[in-house]
Amino acid sequence: MEPDLSRLPTRGLQGAFHVIVESPRGSTVKLKYEATLGAFSLSRPLPRGLRYPFDWGFIPSTKGPDGDPLDAMVLWDDTTWPGVLLPCRALGVLQVDQGNTGGEPGERQRNDRILAVPMAAPRYEPLRTYQDVSRRERDELAHFFLAAVRFEDKDARILGWEGPEAVERMLTPPSSAGS
Repeated sequence: MEPDLSRLPTRGLQGAFHVIVESPRGSTVKLKYEATLGAFSLSRPLPRGLRYPFDWGFIPSTKGPDGDPLDAMVLWDDTTWPGVLLPCRALGVLQVDQGNTGGEPGERQRNDRILAVPMAAPRYEPLRTYQDVSRRERDELAHFFLAAVRFEDKDARILGWEGPEAVERMLTPPSSAGS
């Protein structure tokens, strides 16, 4: 039986966290890992003219406020394919909230996007935080995330950026001390 990629360890060697690629750089469709099937399925096509600018995926054994694993965009020049595990380090997180346009007014949910670089990406070694990425690149990424859900029932808003420390808080489950 194939392993469930969503249950792989969150962390690897040297403090890296794992990102499982769902939609590779250049893809015009959003793929989603279906743990019950052990396969990748089509979630939806992106709006015409959009492509994933970098590898897009999830961090296994995590859960965001939306109930899905935490999302991650892997900033680098290369392209992989669905199912590849990339050991990464965090640059920061683009904070996003969204509401279902058909849902209750005022009901919003966080759906942040972690920005990471692979541990084995020497050209990106100097980058330590999202602030080391140009303002233009950050603005283009924020625009991509909004444009990618433009025709979905999501009403996404960009709240801002936080550094790698915020990602570490997201990846570290609350202590169960005292229980």
